[in-house]
Amino acid sequence: MSTTHACDVLIIGSGAAGCTAAIYAARAGKTTIMVHGMQPGGQLTITTDVENYPGFAHPVQGPWLMQQMEEQAAHVGATIIADTIIEAQLPEGGPFLCIGDSGDHYVGKALIIATGASARWLGLESEKKFQNFGVSACATCDGFFFRNKPVAVIGGGNSAVEEALYLAQIASHVTLIHRRDSLRAEHVMQQRLFAHEKISVIWDHVVDEFVGTDAPPSLTTLNLKHVTTGVITPLAVDGAFVAIGHVPNTWLFPSLDKDESGYLITASDSTKTNIAGVFAAGDVQDAIYRQAVTAAGTGCMAALEADRFLATHGL
Repeated sequence: MSTTHACDVLIIGSGAAGCTAAIYAARAGKTTIMVHGMQPGGQLTITTDVENYPGFAHPVQGPWLMQQMEEQAAHVGATIIADTIIEAQLPEGGPFLCIGDSGDHYVGKALIIATGASARWLGLESEKKFQNFGVSACATCDGFFFRNKPVAVIGGGNSAVEEALYLAQIASHVTLIHRRDSLRAEHVMQQRLFAHEKISVIWDHVVDEFVGTDAPPSLTTLNLKHVTTGVITPLAVDGAFVAIGHVPNTWLFPSLDKDESGYLITASDSTKTNIAGVFAAGDVQDAIYRQAVTAAGTGCMAALEADRFLATHGL
């Protein structure tokens, strides 16, 4: 039998944005419910050492950091429920009804969407094996671990070129691997890439397999396949960064405005969506920075704006 959970502020997603929103909303005296989602804790739970989150002089583990955020949210009064939302009904001005996979109903006078974005991966079995052991989707998160070591970036758009240019400041050499014979990135970025002495490009190749040691797992080689001849060429690297884009988790919200990549559109300097009372925070609306600290910042913004919305509408 399903249960209905009603609250002032309903938060979908439990990453840095969701937890921060829950902390601020609960501290403002609002009844607050945060629903975990498919990946409790968000993308930081698949990150090992976190060195760029303010407040920690030494690296901390991503899962531990998210556990601390969640415990803080619970400590200040937020209710945290392990469920996954599979349907959302968003009438203008609310209240907003979300239905969980459990069958339970969640009703919020204000809704904060913090469902994040998922890195788009190549889909190889060997890629899964070496994720966090040499294979990453975030250069700013993990590039530091490859200081003065050879790395590769896979992709051909703006994200891939940005990752390569960033890693060139850290790694001994960066090889950009692209399946076509030209890049899709902006012309000025391509010029910077081609002019950099520490970056080389391999055209018309895809990664056929990630190769390395088993115990402990450690990436050592990329087997690259030519897209027309099928010839396999090994490339020795210590790290590989998959930069073929992110997929925002927005399929639940067909009535909300999105950009061409599917990210939720929010008002300038705000987390407001096109539906009054619905706010979006974190990677679900951020296609540029995608950092835990920026997600936390927008989570704070969303909670403050939700509080103002409730007060303005006498809710």
